[in-house]
Amino acid sequence: MAGAGPEGQFVAGGTDLYPNMKRRQQTPRTVISVMRVPELNQITGDGKSGIRIGASVTLTDIIEDPVINRDYPVITSAARTISTPILRNMGTIGGNLLLDTRCNYYDQNFEWRKGINFCLKKDGDVCWVAPGSSKCWAVQSSDLVPVMVAIGAKFRLASTLGERMIDAAGFYNDDGIDYLKKRPDELLVDIHLPALNGWRASYQKLRRRGAFDFPVLGVAAWIQVDGASAGATPAQSVSPLSIKNARIVLGGIAPSPIQVEDAAAALVGHPLDDDRIRAAAEAAYTKARPLDNTDFVMNWRKQMARQYTLRALQELAILD
Repeated sequence: MAGAGPEGQFVAGGTDLYPNMKRRQQTPRTVISVMRVPELNQITGDGKSGIRIGASVTLTDIIEDPVINRDYPVITSAARTISTPILRNMGTIGGNLLLDTRCNYYDQNFEWRKGINFCLKKDGDVCWVAPGSSKCWAVQSSDLVPVMVAIGAKFRLASTLGERMIDAAGFYNDDGIDYLKKRPDELLVDIHLPALNGWRASYQKLRRRGAFDFPVLGVAAWIQVDGASAGATPAQSVSPLSIKNARIVLGGIAPSPIQVEDAAAALVGHPLDDDRIRAAAEAAYTKARPLDNTDFVMNWRKQMARQYTLRALQELAILD
């Protein structure tokens, strides 16, 4: 990458980059494959100590890994909603976390975009979603990003200047163009999931079809239960205990994932009962402000923020 300079770009599975190159949305002169780097293809650890997942591990391998299935089922369930089995065989966890932001005016072929004089994100100077705005409103459309933010994952980045760790919650910018706190020369090396410590999480996804489609709304819910033992498995019941900490994260409706602080506040210090769940869902609805740049009517997507938060929290409240 140091030799390729600013016109170089890393590629793993290529399921996002190569279609973008065909549409001339991204035009690197050199692509550098990291798919066969051994260190990027390993899964180590478990729920007691935390787990490390190499950035080039495929989504299929994530879904089929017995330790991730046992200790971090929310990762498995979110990964299973991504695209189709064939594309999951090629696509990687790192690629999904670095996914380009999407928009109805941006994700078109070159001739279509040229016909509208392009857009602010690529080759133009107007955001057609909000023409009066100086900001690009292309949407963060990864399924794994809201989950990683909710559970408190960390990412390790490397370059010729050294390595650094960054929290998932601080990795994404609220800007459809400059959407990552990652330099172009940096490589995402691995993802560090925290040890289980009385927490569990769930993920719900809204899309038109049951497969292939990107999320037009994703809701990740995370709760830590007061009094739960360290290393407790996600299958343990949480309903009789009060919630010590919580996070509700919305994806697919803005350039970055949205943490709904009021929804978390509605849960903390209370048992996960129907009243608390409804209060958190209402807070998520209030915070959600989708724009008209993806599938479905934006007002209906806002309504679904309430329903999908209800579903995510109700899944956590079920007694096993």
